[in-house]
Amino acid sequence: MQSNLIPALDPNPLPGPYWVFKLLLLLTFWLHLLAMNCLLGGGVLALIAKWRLPDQEFRNRLFLDLTGKLPLLMAATISLGVAPLLFVQVLYGQFFYTSSIIMAGPWILVLALVLAAYYGLYCVSSGRKQQAGRGAPMLLLSVVLIAGAAFLYSNNLTLSQVPARWGAKYFADPAGWNLNLSEPTLAPRFLHFFTAAIAVGGLFITFMAVARWKTDRDYACSVLRFGGRSFMYATMAQFVIGFWFLVSLPREKIRLFRGGNPLATVLLVVGLAGATAAILVVARSLRRERASRAAYIGSGIATGVVGVMVLMRDILRDAYLQPYFHAGQFAIRTQWSVFLLFLAIFVLGLGLWFVMLVRYGFFATAAATPPADSRAGQAL
Repeated sequence: MQSNLIPALDPNPLPGPYWVFKLLLLLTFWLHLLAMNCLLGGGVLALIAKWRLPDQEFRNRLFLDLTGKLPLLMAATISLGVAPLLFVQVLYGQFFYTSSIIMAGPWILVLALVLAAYYGLYCVSSGRKQQAGRGAPMLLLSVVLIAGAAFLYSNNLTLSQVPARWGAKYFADPAGWNLNLSEPTLAPRFLHFFTAAIAVGGLFITFMAVARWKTDRDYACSVLRFGGRSFMYATMAQFVIGFWFLVSLPREKIRLFRGGNPLATVLLVVGLAGATAAILVVARSLRRERASRAAYIGSGIATGVVGVMVLMRDILRDAYLQPYFHAGQFAIRTQWSVFLLFLAIFVLGLGLWFVMLVRYGFFATAAATPPADSRAGQAL
């Protein structure tokens, strides 16, 4: 019966080999995750700095530094999220479209949540110097909206992997106001991504310490400690949440990571080893106050670990869909000229992003003197 619920494959042939689209899906999703982690993690850590750090001058300055960068990170997250969403529709459209229809009501709200969050980030950023004390509640609202959009994505993508539940979900509410809250992996999966965002956000903050290391050492050291410790604590929490996520999987899916699929097993070991190595590198850098070591080496390892997690997630998705989906089902009509044009534009676009980050001092920090606004100081 569940096979009958799956729409027929799009008869239009793929304009290139299946592996090309799979590779592009994984690559663009990896880039999207990195931007999203810096955005969400940076927002959460800005709030923690604002409300929990004891030094008022330092927390105000760090809050201003971070909130000034969040709108650009939001733009990067959205821009880099379009491509993987399109590639998912190309390869897994039969499943993704169906789950989107079943939860059409919440799914259409994603656009509203993202737009409202984007507006909130701009409000905090544009008024951060004059209203440093009143920007935190607006930032909190934006972070909640971004997390809400991510939660709806988790609902949709987990639902797309289980066609056996589609019938019951649809007939429970044909109007489309369904979520996948009965999915055992939903909570640990979402928390796994959320905590990873805080970890990567901590490493993002260490780059701010590198940018100010020679001109304002005291402030840079404080930024380094805050970002590095945030990364280490969040990554340690990831071991617990990741184990919860693993044991919440169906038994046959757990076997994939226990030798049933050699690649999945190796990736799991590499991911655990990489996360441990990143913690050790950052901890050692904090003790010796080496900002560049923590930022570059720690971020390099963590970026690789995120890539490993992307591969593991893809293996798990294909395992869920294995009874209904296989790569050989697609008709292929290669259009290499179009693909090469896309690849050239894609590479140039990434290069342009890098030039923008360097040219406009994205990792530069605020001035040493905090905003002289007595009302903001009283509000704090």
